[in-house]
Formats: sequence, C-alpha cells, structure tokens
Amino acid sequence: MKEKILSLLGENGEYVSGQALCKELGVSRTAIWKVINQLKEDGYEIESVAGRGYRILQRPDCITAEEITSRLHTQWAARTVCFFEQIDSTNSEAKRQAEQGAGNGLLVVAEEQTQGKGRRGRSWMTPSGTAIAMSLLLRPGTDLHPDRAPMLTLVMGMAVAAACRDVCGVEAGIKWPNDVVAEGKKICGILTEMSCEVDYINYVVIGIGINTGIHQFPPELEKTAVSLHTLMGNKPDRARLIAACMRKFELYYSRFMKTQDYSLLMDEYNTILAGKGGRVRVLAPGNEFEGISEGINPKGELLVRRDDGSAEAVFAGEVSVRGIYGYV
Repeated sequence: MKEKILSLLGENGEYVSGQALCKELGVSRTAIWKVINQLKEDGYEIESVAGRGYRILQRPDCITAEEITSRLHTQWAARTVCFFEQIDSTNSEAKRQAEQGAGNGLLVVAEEQTQGKGRRGRSWMTPSGTAIAMSLLLRPGTDLHPDRAPMLTLVMGMAVAAACRDVCGVEAGIKWPNDVVAEGKKICGILTEMSCEVDYINYVVIGIGINTGIHQFPPELEKTAVSLHTLMGNKPDRARLIAACMRKFELYYSRFMKTQDYSLLMDEYNTILAGKGGRVRVLAPGNEFEGISEGINPKGELLVRRDDGSAEAVFAGEVSVRGIYGYV
C-alpha cells in the first residue's frame, strides 16, 4: 500500500484528503494513518492538516521498490521492482531470477553493489548512496533474433541520456557503444548480457550504472569519470531518474522492435553521439587504426572514415573507440 499512497500523493506538493485515499484504496482511515506513519519512519516528511489532508513536503534519497514504483509511468518496464540494500551484482541477480522464471520487465536495483560487472570482465564496487545500480530483464523470445540483442545497449544508452537531460538538466550524450557522457566524461556505463539458443532468446539483462553522488574518483578514473552531483551542484532525485530511464527505454525499445534495427532511432542517436565528426582511434584485436567518426548506421555499427578515404563499419564486440585528444 505504501507505493500506492506515495503515487497518489504525487510530487506536486498538493494536499490529498484522507477520504480520497480511503475511497481510492478501499481501506479505512486508520489503515491510511498507519501507512502514513510508516512512511514518516522511512524518512518521508509528510504534513497532515485537518480538513485538507496529507501532502509530501520532502522525500528521502531512497531507491526502494515503493519509491520507484510510485514514480513510474510505464506499461511494462519495471512494473516489478526488486530492491536490495546490498548485493553482489544486479546483473547477476537479474540472471538468477530469470533462471527461476521472472517475467519480462523485472528491474533489479541495489543501494550497494560489491561485485558490479563491466565490459571485458571488469568489476567495481558501488558504495551505498553514490550511484544507481540497476538491471532490466527482457524476454523478447522469438520476436528478436539473438544477433540483434547487442543493439539493445545503444537503445538503453539513448534512454539514460534522455533521462539525464529531462530530470537533471545535464546535456548528456553517448560515447559509442556503451557509455553515457557529459562534459567529456563518463556518467554511466551499460552492460548487456544474454542467454539464448540458436534462434531464440531466453532472456536479455541490461545493466546500468549511473554515477550520481560520487565526489572523488580514484586517480585512474578522475580524468574520465564524473557524477551527476558534480555536474548539477546538488544531488539528483535517483528514484525519479530511474523511472525516467524506464519510460524512455520503453519508448525507444518499441521503435527498435518495429524494425529490429536503428532505422527509426539513428538520426536522434547521431545528434547526441559524442565525438561525431571528430578524430577517433579504433582499438580492435590486431587492427588498430584512426579516422573520423561519422555516426552509426541502421545496424548500430560506428562508421569511421579512414585516412585513405575508405569507410569502415565497426561492430561493438571487443572494440573500443577513444577520442584522440580525450576520453570522447
């Protein structure tokens, strides 16, 4: 009932009468009063005025299932949220739940992550309160061929960048293929994992790690990473940002699935692609070269114009692309 009351109280600071809450939820005033007190114990500052009702004055910085669900405006994404105070990896947990039969759209969120996953087997820790660590479970089945699943990384990148712009006012872009960046530094990394047969996807898990409250990065990262708190000058509303990411992903995912490529997304993607038109270095096993980034094609490949004038379509895989004069 907590999430329903939080949703009904909303974010606009208006009063909602106890009678209206009772009628909407079909419970007694005593039941409403008990839940309001529980929310106060959870850190919500809620005002109660006789004859007017309740309103939320301040929400705690929490990313519980109730708080996220109360902010959602989606049809299927994150309609089931599993929250953990501490976990090894949200991707690992999402895969465990997928193996146990969890449904499409499950979102796993953790306050603290001890063995987070990155590309090429990298791992890192997510201290409590400093980031958003979440993983979305998808079950496209036969609606999407397995060789198209890696494209979903780019779809999520668009969603996170759009959410950061809408919620945080940060001019976020994308460093192909799996990072969201702002002011030349990384604010988010994305990792997509899949279980499939030859022509059938059992499930896809998309992991998202957003730097929200980290003030000081390790020396090896301080030149390439930044947090939203630093960019904004204040703490972002993490639950609201998560809900916005899910809403944007649902939108972009529906467009992607219509064509199963980037035909309907390519133009928008290329407008926020960091380094487009600039010089990049492509780092591929046994094939390192430089050229000009010309954006992605409908397959999600990065088009790079070599110095000899030839164009090469670079598939993500084990390839890294770095700017010549900086991270992007």
